[in-house]
Amino acid sequence: MPDFLIAYCGPAALPDNLWFRWNGDPLLVAVLAVLCAVIGSGRSSDARAGWGAVALMFLVFVSPLCALSSALFSARVFHHVVLVAAVAPLLARAFPLRGLGHPPLAMVVAAHAVILWLWHAPGPYAWGLASVPAYWLMQLSLLGSAWLMWRAILAPAQSCGPALLALVATIAQMGLLGAVIVFASVPLYPVHLASTLPWGLAPLADQQLAGLLMWVPAMLPYLGVGLSMAWASLRHSEPAL
Repeated sequence: MPDFLIAYCGPAALPDNLWFRWNGDPLLVAVLAVLCAVIGSGRSSDARAGWGAVALMFLVFVSPLCALSSALFSARVFHHVVLVAAVAPLLARAFPLRGLGHPPLAMVVAAHAVILWLWHAPGPYAWGLASVPAYWLMQLSLLGSAWLMWRAILAPAQSCGPALLALVATIAQMGLLGAVIVFASVPLYPVHLASTLPWGLAPLADQQLAGLLMWVPAMLPYLGVGLSMAWASLRHSEPAL
């Protein structure tokens, strides 16, 4: 695989070198260190959520998962799912930035859906791996749009009904994208055509696994938050005895 197609995470990892493929990018490490310092100084609204977000960002950007995602589309989708369904809500809890105001919920949900679908279309996906700036544009737009959405959903002033609708809409559009990927009859991502075989997966099987990850496990954080919000709303509406 040409290295220019996997500019940030490096050449596709192989089974015998995966655990040696840690990403020591000084700028990335510095950003994570600054985030740790901010959380450690008590300037986050929820320190536990902040530390959880840092740990997951270490997993997706520093650990060998970064190199594995150069080899397997399923690893890349897992990376994206962790970013938008786990890191983003944790950052929204840790850094809600309430003084900034909130865009309309429907707008941020729609914007996040468009960005998610755009980066998983074959052309933009390949371009997102073609250079370091394109890679970080992919990552930051996914994370930023997801943070805006989760920030609006988790805002104390947000009523339960619209928040639940936003979660259901997001589950539906991610499930639909996963289904499109699963049921595609041919491999859609040429960048992974040669890199899956050392891992015992045909490109189409790797693509189907990726679609399943986006279709089923990805919905669990949204479902969990939705059920928690619905339960809290029901308890709040119960008449006092």
